[in-house]
Amino acid sequence: MGTFCSVIRFENLQELKRLCHWGPIIALGVIAICSTMAMIDSILWYWPLHTTGGSVNFIMLINWTVMIIYNYFNAMFAGPGFVPRGWKPENPQDSMYLQYCKVCQAYKAPRSHHCRKCNRCIMKMDHHCPWINNCCGHQNHASFTLFLLLAPLGCIHAAFIFVMTMYTQLYNRLSFGWNTVKIDMSAARRDPLPIVPFGLAAFAATLFALGLALGTTIAVGMLFFIQIKIILRNKTSIESWIEEKAKDRIQYYQLDEVFVFPYDMGSKWTNFKQVFTWSGVPEGDGLEWPVREGCDQYSLTREQLKQKADKRVRSVRYKVIEDYNGACCPLNRGIKTFFTSPCTEEPRIQLQKGELILATRGLRYWLYGDKILDDSFIEGTSRIRGWFPRNCVEKSPCDGESDPAPEGEKKNR
Repeated sequence: MGTFCSVIRFENLQELKRLCHWGPIIALGVIAICSTMAMIDSILWYWPLHTTGGSVNFIMLINWTVMIIYNYFNAMFAGPGFVPRGWKPENPQDSMYLQYCKVCQAYKAPRSHHCRKCNRCIMKMDHHCPWINNCCGHQNHASFTLFLLLAPLGCIHAAFIFVMTMYTQLYNRLSFGWNTVKIDMSAARRDPLPIVPFGLAAFAATLFALGLALGTTIAVGMLFFIQIKIILRNKTSIESWIEEKAKDRIQYYQLDEVFVFPYDMGSKWTNFKQVFTWSGVPEGDGLEWPVREGCDQYSLTREQLKQKADKRVRSVRYKVIEDYNGACCPLNRGIKTFFTSPCTEEPRIQLQKGELILATRGLRYWLYGDKILDDSFIEGTSRIRGWFPRNCVEKSPCDGESDPAPEGEKKNR
């Protein structure tokens, strides 16, 4: 009922425009094709409803479809949770530890970030996902992760139906030159025969649906493992990058301090319960968070302010060591890079060996930043911004200066 309540609670029907985007259209199309073909194949050719096994199988298919669609729409329409416009901390002195968002006319609460696509500050923002055309954040993180789990499980079931349908229907028709396949499939023969014969069109549709199911299982399954990994650490993708830059800052300046991520409660089960609850509502209000001993609400935001003040860690300088053609999912960069390609509409940038890049954020296998084209880097036409694989670059050594900038930028500082 949560999804339907979310629909009723729409501030206006403009939210329905989220469906008019290539991400939801493709995602819902794949769900519809795989679910419909699995049900048709089961009823007509593989496992008829008049049998007990067929009835159970059909109910399971319906169950997968309903749960997948429920969590998908809940992640899309319930939304991540927005920082209220004009928000500021109760204690005015705490505002010195927070960044101010000029767009939302509010302070950024701990763990929140501004999304340029949604044009709002998002509570505990992880990323903006084009497949739901919304951000993944505090309120919909559980629904989004459940969708990533259920979609591969449902596709595995559907793929089994597709394979068995083709196997049972084509066993006595297959021939490879001089050798005919001889398999005893008497137990699979339908009596009476199916009303609709399994023809070429049915075979093509089943084969196409099988490809979609297998592709979805692999791609979405990888995304699920990435999400569950950061949930067990009580982090977001953005916070992982902040932590990496914090350790880089401490190492560079050889500071006598250790960065402690404040929201990791030290127990994976405790971290898990921060997102997944029996009520379906995540713990907390999205503005204040439980922190580990020795930390406070603003431990991470103070680190962000340090990084913002330190030009060296605001962007880390990298040198390209291998060419990259700008492909969305480059298979030649490794299987992990291929399957962890960022789910975003932001572009990829082509790289050539020897070029310089200023990375501002990133994931485990991908980085996001600006390509340095010439000495007039500060000019709008002198930079190309986008994602690129982490394994085709290496950190550029510093020449006695904190992350030396192009000469043109130095002159304009």
